[in-house]
Amino acid sequence: MIPRILISLLLLTGFITAPHALERTLSAQEVTLIRAIGEHNSAIKTMAGRFLQIDSAGGRVEGTFFIQRPGKVRFRYAPPSREEIVSSGDGFYLLNREERTKLLYPRDKVPLRQFLTDNIDFLNANISDVVMTDTFISIGLIDESPIGTVEVSLIFEIASLELWQWTLIEPNGSELTFSLYDVEKDLEIPRPFFYVDATYRTVSN
Repeated sequence: MIPRILISLLLLTGFITAPHALERTLSAQEVTLIRAIGEHNSAIKTMAGRFLQIDSAGGRVEGTFFIQRPGKVRFRYAPPSREEIVSSGDGFYLLNREERTKLLYPRDKVPLRQFLTDNIDFLNANISDVVMTDTFISIGLIDESPIGTVEVSLIFEIASLELWQWTLIEPNGSELTFSLYDVEKDLEIPRPFFYVDATYRTVSN
């Protein structure tokens, strides 16, 4: 489960090198809104809350998350899971608290450029689709990943400009959807939240 989750998170942060896949020109309204979304979220230095993850088979997993820009994140899955994803800014670790192991994905091997940075700019990302309703805007991004060509749809609430949900569509067509709730912004997050225990045993992918 965790590797797919990690890919979803990493893809959320990337998509900057490939040319635009969108087969139409963005409208002035879309450009203005997407730029505003980037500026608004870039200004949020910390955020925390809860998430609900749903897979194609209907499996549901909940947990808590913490983000501190630039580059720090912690996704902790609710019991009985003992796994979590942590980045202190130099790479992503998959941690297993029960086995006390860690698996590192180096920063230079993942597209860590967008949602965890101080300058979110989806207009320079590989946009594949943009859909607007009265309430939400969905921004589709497509790119290559360690598991093949994938697409992520990020849904932002237009009124608040904030991320509400994202869906990862894998090369085999399966989906993984994350919904965020009880989100708090610009709060003080203790430094140990992004600490990786040095006594954890390193394992290979």
